[in-house]
Amino acid sequence: MHLSEARLFAALEATWPARRVFWERGFTFREGAGGGSRVSAASWAGTDAPEGHDLDFAERRMKAMAQSRLFILRQSQTALDAMLAGRGYRIKDPVWFYALDLRGLRTEPVADCFTIWPPLAVQVDIWAEGGIDPARLAVMDRVAGPKTTVFARYEDRIAGTGFLACDGHIAMLHAVETRKALRRRGVARRMMSHMAHWARDSGADWLTLVATRANVAAHGLYQSMGFTVVGGYHYRIHPDDGPPEITNPLGLCP
Repeated sequence: MHLSEARLFAALEATWPARRVFWERGFTFREGAGGGSRVSAASWAGTDAPEGHDLDFAERRMKAMAQSRLFILRQSQTALDAMLAGRGYRIKDPVWFYALDLRGLRTEPVADCFTIWPPLAVQVDIWAEGGIDPARLAVMDRVAGPKTTVFARYEDRIAGTGFLACDGHIAMLHAVETRKALRRRGVARRMMSHMAHWARDSGADWLTLVATRANVAAHGLYQSMGFTVVGGYHYRIHPDDGPPEITNPLGLCP
């Protein structure tokens, strides 16, 4: 089954939703409420470039929303990318879509990992240590479809956590975080393996995630688990609207 660009973005929207979404002049605007770039960026519907006056309108609209002038660009949107570059917009957080085909999954669930919704207080603490704040936790609460969190134990301590949600046959992984003192012990790998089983049992054929291209170590983990790159995107941010945000250690985008 082919995972099209449109289908991947639909799953991204469903499993990490903005507080409010509305459409004007061919643009989708997202009210992020502090939940990160993905729920705050505007997007353009087509692969052609908008008219200059429509792009001017989009910039004004985002400023009126008290948000950065930030656009999310699909790989197919080269015309808009060039247009924004001409206005001085900087590239921010290029990422890859990764996917794991669950239909041939033969491993067993992981004994020291557990799924639970809503998350425990200690999971919230682990997320806070990694910069995943209440505004991002609110994004998880907004997901309408099947969802869960996972946590992993290491030496009788909860060592890591993550969030997973389904949109039809696609499950998408978000906000995987391991306590700093317990990294490089296989915690993230075990959690992701456990999430793969939850996703398959929930009817998904694919486990997907988005990861910043710069994090080479994270890509090594995903590829060793059988994930393959199936697409990508990047943001462009207005040069007057502040520095790029920092993403978490696993490379999973905020």
